[in-house]
Amino acid sequence: MTPNLNITDTVTNLISLPHEYEWLDFKENWFSKDEIGEYISAISNGAALSGREYGYIVWGVSDKTHEITGTTVNFDKDIEHEPYKHYLARNLKPSLAFEVDEAEISGKRVVLLTVPAAKSVPTKFMDQTFIRIGSSKEKLSKFPEWEIRLLNVLSNGIPTIVNTAAPDYAQDLTFEKLFLYYGAKGIRLRRDTFKKTLKLLTADGRYNIMALLLADSNDIPIRVSVFSGKTKADTLFSVKEYGNSCILYSMDKILEYGDAINIIQADERGRISERKDVPLFDYEAFHEALLNAFIHNKWLAMNAPMISVFTDRIEIVSHGGLGIEQDLEGFYNGVSIPVNEALASIFLQLRLSERSGRGVPTIVKAYGRDTIAVKKNFIVVTIPFNKIDAAPFELNAGDEGNIQGNEKAAEKVTEKVAEKVTVKVTENQKVILKEIEKNAFVSAQYLSEILGISLRKTKENLSKLKSYNLIRRIGPDKGGHWEVVEK
Repeated sequence: MTPNLNITDTVTNLISLPHEYEWLDFKENWFSKDEIGEYISAISNGAALSGREYGYIVWGVSDKTHEITGTTVNFDKDIEHEPYKHYLARNLKPSLAFEVDEAEISGKRVVLLTVPAAKSVPTKFMDQTFIRIGSSKEKLSKFPEWEIRLLNVLSNGIPTIVNTAAPDYAQDLTFEKLFLYYGAKGIRLRRDTFKKTLKLLTADGRYNIMALLLADSNDIPIRVSVFSGKTKADTLFSVKEYGNSCILYSMDKILEYGDAINIIQADERGRISERKDVPLFDYEAFHEALLNAFIHNKWLAMNAPMISVFTDRIEIVSHGGLGIEQDLEGFYNGVSIPVNEALASIFLQLRLSERSGRGVPTIVKAYGRDTIAVKKNFIVVTIPFNKIDAAPFELNAGDEGNIQGNEKAAEKVTEKVAEKVTVKVTENQKVILKEIEKNAFVSAQYLSEILGISLRKTKENLSKLKSYNLIRRIGPDKGGHWEVVEK
C-alpha cells in the first residue's frame, strides 16, 4: 500500500486489515491542533520500526469496526492565521513530506493522511518524539527500550534473520545436514562459498539467525502437541519434538507425521458401485499451511511455528502476522510478500516452494477464508478433519500404554468408528493380517522379510492396522503377541 494507489484503493486495503498497527490509525471526526502533529510523529516512527515506507491516519473510519462512517475534519482551515498544513509542517523535525487526500467512498467523505517513515533520525513534533505502543500514542522518552530499538533501526535498518547475529553461544555452527539435504535434491553446495551464497553471515562476519535455523544443531524447539479433546484445556496426550536441528529436516518430519495420521476412510454412504475413499483432511492444504508457516514465521525471536492436533482439527500457528507491505486482500489472493525473503529463496531453490502464490489460495479453496485467522502478531490456519459419521479417532484413559514408542500413527480409530467406516487396506496390510491369523507371535522382522520391504515400512503398516482397529497388541513388544480384532 503506497501512494501510487488511488485513495479509494488505499483506504479499502487499509480497512481490510484486522487491526490498527504502529503505522496505522483510524479516526472519525476527532481533531486536536497539536495532537495530530504528535500522531504524525508517532506514525512516522512506528512505520520505521515496522520496516514500512509509509504510515497512515484515516479519518472517517471507525477504529473498532473499520466501517466507513464519514468525517468533517478539515486540514485546509487556518490555525492562528496560518494554514493548518503549514502549522504542522513547521513544527515537524526533520521536515516531513506528508500528504493529505480526500475522497468519497460509499457515499461518505474520507480523509487520508500519508506519513513517510522516519529516516536517519526520529520524527519529532515540537521537539518531542512520539511512538505508538499498540494503539496508544506515547512519548518515546517513557520507553527506553523502544528508543533503543528505533535508533538501531534508523541506523542499521529493520532487523531481519540475515542482518541479526545469532547469540554469542551459537557462533560455532556446523552444516553437514544442510549439505546432505541439498545433495538429496541434486544441488551441489560449494563449501568455500555457501555461507555467502545462502547469506548466513552478518556484515561483520558473524553467523546470523538464518545460519542458526539451518545449522546441524540449534536451541529452537519445534513441537507437535496432541490433545485428547477439542481444546487445549483437554489432556495433553503427547508432545512430539522435531526441533533443535536444521529446520528443513524438522519441516519434513512434521509433513511425514501429517501424512501418517491422514487416515483413509471409505465412504459407503449412498454407494451404488464404487465406494469413495475420503482422507481425514486435505493433505495439500496441510502441506501449504505448514510450508507457509516455516517460510513466513518471525524467527527473529527464535519462536518456532506451533502445531496442535485435536480430535477434530489441526491448528498451525506462525508468529509475526502479515509481512511488510502485505495487505489482507493480496494475502488471500496469493500475492505473496515473504516475511523472510532470503529463507524463501532457499525454499525456492530446493524446490520446496514456488513463487506462484498458490499456497493460501489452495487452503482457501479447500476450506474457505475463515480457516485462516490473521491476527496482529500471528496467523492461525485451521485444518478441519473430514469425519464420516463419527470422530476418526478419540483418545481414552489408558490409551497411552497401547501406543508403541515413537511410531508415527499415534492416534487410533475407536471401535465405534471402525464399525461405521470401512478402511482401505493395502495388499501388504492384507498379507500382514493373514500372517497374524496364522501366527499371533509373528515378528515385525519376519513380516518385513516376507513382504520384501523395510522394517520401518513394516512397522508403519502395523501401526496403520492398529489405528484401523483391525489388530491389537497383547502384552509388551517383547514377549507379547498380536490379535486380530473380531468384528
